[in-house]
Order: sequence, then C-alpha cells, then structure tokens
Amino acid sequence: MSLMSADLDYLARARAGEFDWGWLRDTTSEWGVRARPGKVGLTLRDITIGSYGTVPDLPPRRTMAPRGSDIDADVPDMGYTINSKAEVWSENLLDLYEEAVSRQWSATRDIPWTELPELDPDIEHAMCQLCTVLSEVEMIASDFPAKWLWRINHDFVEAKMFLCTQVMDEARHTEVFRKRALANGGGMGKAKSVVERFLKLILDAQSYDEGSALMHLLGEGIVLSLFRAGELIAPSPVEKKIFRLCMQDEARHVAYGTMHLRYRLERDPSMAEDFHAYLDQGEEIISMLFTTPEVVEPTTLLVAGSVAKAEEIGLAGADMLRSRVIEEYLQRCDHAGLPRRGRLNMPQELLVGVAGAGSEAE
Repeated sequence: MSLMSADLDYLARARAGEFDWGWLRDTTSEWGVRARPGKVGLTLRDITIGSYGTVPDLPPRRTMAPRGSDIDADVPDMGYTINSKAEVWSENLLDLYEEAVSRQWSATRDIPWTELPELDPDIEHAMCQLCTVLSEVEMIASDFPAKWLWRINHDFVEAKMFLCTQVMDEARHTEVFRKRALANGGGMGKAKSVVERFLKLILDAQSYDEGSALMHLLGEGIVLSLFRAGELIAPSPVEKKIFRLCMQDEARHVAYGTMHLRYRLERDPSMAEDFHAYLDQGEEIISMLFTTPEVVEPTTLLVAGSVAKAEEIGLAGADMLRSRVIEEYLQRCDHAGLPRRGRLNMPQELLVGVAGAGSEAE
C-alpha cells in the first residue's frame, strides 16, 4: 500500500487557476545571494556563498536536499553511512574537480594510433606486458569509489562529484592500455595473482579511510611514478602521449588522497596508528610486486632497449626506478602528516638508494 497519494484536489484547483504559490511567497531561503563568475567561468568556488557554501562537519540530515534549501520536515532518510566531513573531504577538492572536467580526453581520438611504429618484438612484448598490468590495476580506482559513493552524505556533494570524475578517468586509463596492448600485434600479457591480491585488499577495505589510504596514497601514487617514468622510457611518441595524459589524471587522484589524509589527521591525530596499520599491510604486498618478474622486467627491458643490454646492466635501471617510486611515496606520506621513513614495511634489499628509510620488521 502506498504511503503517499497524489493531491488531486490541488490538480483541480490549479486547472481553475487557483495556484498555491507557497514556494514563491513563503520561502526562507537566501533570495538575492548572487554567485559571480571569474575569469574561467562559474566555478565551484564561485558558488561557495551563503548557507550553500557552508559544508557542515556533521550534517543534520541524510538526504539529497541541497545545502541552503528549504527542506520539508518529512524528507526520507537515504541511509548514508559516511556522515562526517573529515571522512571524505580535502581542501583541494573544488579545484581538482574543475581541473578534472576541463581536462577530459579521449582514448579513441586523442592518441595518434595510426602513427604507432613497428617495434622490436621483445620491446613490443615488454610494452604489452606493462599495459596488461596497468590496465588491470587502473580499474580498481573506479571500482573503489563506486563502492562508497552512495554511502557518502549528500552535503559532501563536491567530494562525490570529484570521485565521479575519478571513476571516468580510470575507466579511460583501462581503455587506453588495453587498446595499446592490442594495437600493434602484441596482445595481452600475464596477469599475476600478487597484483590481484593488492586490488582485493583495496576493494575489501572495511572503511573509506582504509581504502583511500591504500589506493590514493600507495597504489595510485606508485602508478603515478610509473607514468612519469613511462613517459621517459616509452618506445615511441604514441606511448609518450598515453603516459603523459594518464599522468595528469593520476596526479589529481593522488593530490586528493594526500590532502584528504592530511585533513583527516589534522582533525583526529589519534587515527595515525590506524593509517600506519593500513599502509603496513599494503607495503607488504607492494614489496612482492617489486620482486615479480612480470612487473619488474618489462620496465627494465624498455629502459635497456634490448634483452642483451638488460642482461648486461642487470637491475640497475629497475633499482633506480624503484628507489624513485618509494621516495615519492614517502614524500607524499610526509606531506600528509604521516611520516613512514622509520617504519617502512619493506625488506632492506628494496630500499637501496632511499634516504633514511628503514623497516621496523627488520
């Protein structure tokens, strides 16, 4: 049985010209508050005015009603479980959203696929294996936000909007790396269980805090470093453009995750040990990735340019790349207010060249 019924009496009155006009005359909203566009147009920051511009730390309701609106007393409860601003917010959210929507690109049109050259078979195989791993890991950064989006209180709509751009970004990254693997005669490479273990760790996270730390700070941070390196070692201008475009997207996601963690810890420093525990677990699996041939050797081969040269120089290139990846990760942790150098959960053999890094497990 329906809990509500249509007001047919109102319909009859309105047809006779007897309108209600309560919404027009009796509103208590802020009439006259005017958002003014800046040089680039009307941004999210431009509309942070009046009561709409105030994002509550603890929203009084769990509805989709916009902040600043006149809200019926009997609006339904949407059942949101993330109802604290600190759980999802960061100070750079609004700017990151604007950047995201202004820098969308197409994996179909914006990559010069017709200019892809024939490569040495070993180099092509290495590129395809790297693309296989990257296409595999990128989609988790769509799946994880999608899992939590509907749980986030609508008063934090800017956070939800940004996460929606991340879902689209990562779908495009998955698309572009699969296209590259299949565009030049190579095909998909090997999918390893250790990669899947890290993705499962993120997807099984019991809280948004846990999953965001593992994904934005650790997982996507490492991928961002790989994208930077990929632009340098790319075998042709086609791959260079792929890595460059993916890098600009990934940088936004990592910037959000870093500043979200900082925002969270500034408001509740007691959570630091929880975040350390999340990263302890994630770093353990990342250590396994750093010793997996299907992850290590493709980049080594691309750096060296041939199997013979790769065997001659050994892991020198891989060691250099790994130390850079770890160093950039530690810098992000420092910036977020969660220093990890003294307790990095990785074997010492993997920390060659990383300043001041150690492991409590050693």
